[in-house]
Amino acid sequence: MDNANNTQAPEAQRQAHLLAALRPMAATLPESGIMAVVNYGSEKAGVMPFWAGEGDAPTPVFIAEAAIEALRQGHTFYPHLCGIPQLRQAVAAYVRRHFLANVAPERVIITGSGMQAIMQTVQALVGPGDEVVVVSPVWPNIFAAIHMQEAEARPVPLQCAQNAWRLDLDRLFDACGPKTRALFLNTPGNPTGWIMEPEDMLRVRDFARARGLWLIVDEVYGQFVYDRPRVTSFLEVMEPDEQLIVVNTFSKNWSMTGWRVGWVVIPHSRVLGQVYENLALYNTSGVPAFLQYGCVAALTDGDAYLKSLVEQCRQGRALACERLATVPRVRLVWPQGAFYLFFQVEGESDSLVLAKRLVDEAQVGLAPGSAFGAGGEGFLRLCFAASPATLRTGVERLVAALA
Repeated sequence: MDNANNTQAPEAQRQAHLLAALRPMAATLPESGIMAVVNYGSEKAGVMPFWAGEGDAPTPVFIAEAAIEALRQGHTFYPHLCGIPQLRQAVAAYVRRHFLANVAPERVIITGSGMQAIMQTVQALVGPGDEVVVVSPVWPNIFAAIHMQEAEARPVPLQCAQNAWRLDLDRLFDACGPKTRALFLNTPGNPTGWIMEPEDMLRVRDFARARGLWLIVDEVYGQFVYDRPRVTSFLEVMEPDEQLIVVNTFSKNWSMTGWRVGWVVIPHSRVLGQVYENLALYNTSGVPAFLQYGCVAALTDGDAYLKSLVEQCRQGRALACERLATVPRVRLVWPQGAFYLFFQVEGESDSLVLAKRLVDEAQVGLAPGSAFGAGGEGFLRLCFAASPATLRTGVERLVAALA
């Protein structure tokens, strides 16, 4: 036993020494609460994974074939750093088609995923000592991106009241201090499904204008809305040269999570365009061109698929909400947008512990609410984008486990 302890001690010391030799910013990055459950449950047989933001359908064949054909044609060289012209034009046309905004193609920057779109934006705008005010609960990666710039995220929690998620704009504005550089908004929101109303967008716009703040807006779930014809984009309420960055991705609309391709719409500025080109060069040197041709197909020929996916999620929302609402301990609000149900279970105060227990007892993987920042603890997030049969099986397991 003594020999074993003596062997373990030097190893522990070596690991501590390596950790201490890292930058504190990197060494102190926390493990994602979502990944904590994924790592706990992904190797367990029979676990149904509703913890991530994706369904169970592969990318449509017409999109995959476009990428395969581009690969065959030899589109394997270094790509345009801001994206191939055809894709930038297709994104601009998509925005014009679905929103009341006329976006020039040169304002579109193609990125290696929506996450990289956020990361490059934070790199461009935020530095040590700066603050970013973040509406929370929210996808946790934004907090990490801010932390990696040695800046501080200041969360402003949504309030769940009167069967809806609401944002107190006065509280949001009061959170902005002299070090605030930007506001980060996600609408429709992950994990709550909250949608910012147009009149509130105008108030936020006017406040940001008066204070000289940047707005970083994640509109990834802009097509996933259920109780209204569409949502308003911030691109519709702000001028082309204002301090607005809108983040998006191909992942959700066309079942392309594994492709890792996204985009940003930046202000109309040659200087800022050069900044994003530089960031692309030094981060990844661009997105593989053959993947981008698949993305062109998604944008130009994928509206019908997108419509069917939104309808599937509408039905999934009803299934998840109606069945879980029958469990006496469950408290939930029907989400207005996105494809997540964010619900509470009475008597459970540690969402990570509960999520792991449900992996073991129900063989269902959910994301713990604590992962999503202020206002998230006590909740669980379920992605209802899966096929009806898969979702039904998983929800029935949850109902049995939580009853």
